[in-house]
Amino acid sequence: MSDGSYRRPRALSPLREHLRDTFWFAPTLALVLVCVLWWAADSLDALILDSLQEAGRYDDVHYLTGIAEDAKTIVTTISAAMMTFIGVVFSISLVAVQMAAGNFSPRVVRIFIRSRISKLTFSVFLATFLLSLLVLTAYDSESDPALVKSVPLVQSALTLLMVALSLLLFIAYVTQTLQLMKVGPVVERVTKESLHVLAKMPVQAAEGEPLAAEVARVNHQGRSGTLRDVHVARLVRIARRRGVVLRLIPRIGDFVVPGMPVIAVHGEPGHVPVRWALRSTVSVGVERTFHQDLGFGLRQLSDIALRALSPAVNDPTTAVQCLDRIVLFLAMVSNRPLGAVHHRDSKGVVRLVQDVPEWGDLVDLGFTEIRGCAVASPQVSRRMVAGIDDLLRFVPAERREPLERHRALLVQAVERTVPEAAERAFALEPDRQGIG
Repeated sequence: MSDGSYRRPRALSPLREHLRDTFWFAPTLALVLVCVLWWAADSLDALILDSLQEAGRYDDVHYLTGIAEDAKTIVTTISAAMMTFIGVVFSISLVAVQMAAGNFSPRVVRIFIRSRISKLTFSVFLATFLLSLLVLTAYDSESDPALVKSVPLVQSALTLLMVALSLLLFIAYVTQTLQLMKVGPVVERVTKESLHVLAKMPVQAAEGEPLAAEVARVNHQGRSGTLRDVHVARLVRIARRRGVVLRLIPRIGDFVVPGMPVIAVHGEPGHVPVRWALRSTVSVGVERTFHQDLGFGLRQLSDIALRALSPAVNDPTTAVQCLDRIVLFLAMVSNRPLGAVHHRDSKGVVRLVQDVPEWGDLVDLGFTEIRGCAVASPQVSRRMVAGIDDLLRFVPAERREPLERHRALLVQAVERTVPEAAERAFALEPDRQGIG
């Protein structure tokens, strides 16, 4: 059963996510579109020129030619300066990304790669440069109004509009880049993507229908790597056509090697789908992504907090900000059934079973490593105690054990490490701000 907020996976969803993780697609598409736009503007210029020449309005042709010649100087300047501008701007941006990766975590670089404003700015910059080159090829050296073949007036105006758009996008791009160099916006972006993954998961009963006997397994073929995602819509469609239930054996985010079983088929032995069709639904990459990975957000938040608590950085306030978001995420999943997600077809029949982290797995991922470093920082230990206490107030009774275990281990570590009783009491006093 699913609630109204769940949307069935779309056929192009994996492709869309994979393209968002690249930086080449948007600029390439922009260059193709600007060629089409230039062709349309060139056709409009030719139509205007032909209509004026056929009407014998050569004075108007001469006037438009003068305007176009004046604009040529600006277009030439744009063509010469735009590529230099692109190089300087994005060289500085790469330095900013490198600094952010060093201060937070290398995994936050994907935030910059997936940034829509970054791709849009780079795409418009390149498109403006290409458009200026195309416009320069359209200028005609003929001065006789009756013989002139091209007056790129619309093209020149379009180039100026693209320059204005580039300047506006540059302001937006710099603003966002500066924001993403701060820890607050970074952890907030990670949290939003994690909650987005959670929102895409179907909500169902805690116990699903028992599966039929397993009749076949499909092994991974190709390169080894991290299981990024699977094509849920295609798997559901294949299972529906064959009348079987498919089960994803590894979790999203697991490292798989050739020959490892990835999909199990449950149903009648004669209904096993073609193996190559199932293999094509599994996507393996170099690193984890947010697309279907429920625990990846907690992994990033934990990494940022651990780096902040390292002796070389010693920034407990950043760790507290990460704990704020970890508690938020755990609160959002505290009442949701976890462990296995059942994807259904249009008739409500379960066709794909996908294993996801259990409640205890998520709590361990969010707290274990930070707890080990929190002993030396009262600000972090106080915030962790407050966060665990807040979660204990409203989680179901059967989910209290992992939280109580982490609280007890934190208390034991502080009592074992901090010699003074007053300091121990201070370090274990709940405080949602750490040390207000």
